[in-house]
Amino acid sequence: MSNTHPIVDQVNCLFTKLIEWRRTFHQFPELSFKEFRTSKFVAETLRMIDGMKVDTGRGVETSVIGILTSGDGPTFAIRADIDAIPIQEESTNSYCSKNDGVMHACGHDAHTAILLGVATILSDLFKKGEVTGTVKFIFQPAEECTDENGLSGSPYMVKAGAYDNVEAAIALHMCPWLPVGEAQISDGYSMASVDVFEAKIYGTGGHGAYPELGTDPTWMLGPVLQALHGIVARRVSALDAAVISIGQIHAGTASNIIPTEVLIEGTIRSYSAEIRNLLEIELKKAFSIAEHLGGGYFLNVQRGEPALYNSPLVNEWITETMLEIYPDIQITKGPFGMGGEDFAYVTEQIPGSMFFLGCSRQDGVQRDLHTPIFDIDESCLPIGTAILAQTAIKFLKGKLRSPINQKVEVQSHGS
Repeated sequence: MSNTHPIVDQVNCLFTKLIEWRRTFHQFPELSFKEFRTSKFVAETLRMIDGMKVDTGRGVETSVIGILTSGDGPTFAIRADIDAIPIQEESTNSYCSKNDGVMHACGHDAHTAILLGVATILSDLFKKGEVTGTVKFIFQPAEECTDENGLSGSPYMVKAGAYDNVEAAIALHMCPWLPVGEAQISDGYSMASVDVFEAKIYGTGGHGAYPELGTDPTWMLGPVLQALHGIVARRVSALDAAVISIGQIHAGTASNIIPTEVLIEGTIRSYSAEIRNLLEIELKKAFSIAEHLGGGYFLNVQRGEPALYNSPLVNEWITETMLEIYPDIQITKGPFGMGGEDFAYVTEQIPGSMFFLGCSRQDGVQRDLHTPIFDIDESCLPIGTAILAQTAIKFLKGKLRSPINQKVEVQSHGS
């Protein structure tokens, strides 16, 4: 992409370091809440940056926050997630994962390297007195998984004050369906709320030779499944985003024993609070069919992260910045899909937005998120660094419209 902006020149000088950082993280991926090596590396790297204050363990043991401040002025936050997922990497790259069964298959290694690059660039400007205010660099653990309380890393950090006094926050995500030089931005709800359910259908069970003597939960399962799969198709408007998917069904111990129960687990996803509530109500109705067939049921719905709400105003800032420093960048508008993103806990509280950055390698191989072959074209790293850094610079210099009125809008649309 053609460009003549000074921030691009500064970031390009970091290209080798960005690749080195990203490949280091990629080789040593760690699962949610266990990012000890990663967080140590991040904290040590931040401490080598002039003027950087480093705060660790806020909300989650493995969290790291870097803070640059000149005292008076606005406060801005940039967030990167640092955890990996339980996938065995299938790659011959020299930087392939060295941790068996764990892989950075969602791009968090790139997110973390990019944020270190942003911190490096901004520190020089703070040192020269070219910007005033505060920037928080939030390195967040556990985006991918929840703990025994059903919570991921973001709500813990929000509750612990990581975003206190922050006026706006931004983040990016790797986008393997777009090439380098393109980006995707979406106003409003852009990723789904994520709820999970566990249910059981009860019968009496019995001998497989005499089914008429008892009640069979596997028979009840059939009409229940029909009802479940019909909820989105017949109870939700085609104009509303909604998903109910079943991931596990378990029953029985032997071929000649009718089981006493069937276990079903699945996920519920939506964009709006209204549809989220409707899906839970309809789910209960579907399982209640078992009662009309002589059985019973148990249902537990555990609510997870809310739908990601992207502030239209913050998106204006990001778009303006992209076009300023990369005039040839191609920007796609539209939601990111039904995946979940716990940055949503942040944008529930303060104006914020996440955009997707094109990273696909142009070799004809589709390397989707959460697959064993996921990888990126590393030339996206300086682009992401420049966009995040320049957006922060413009915010601190007062060259972007104030987000104050957006706070009311975010609260009124919360899931």
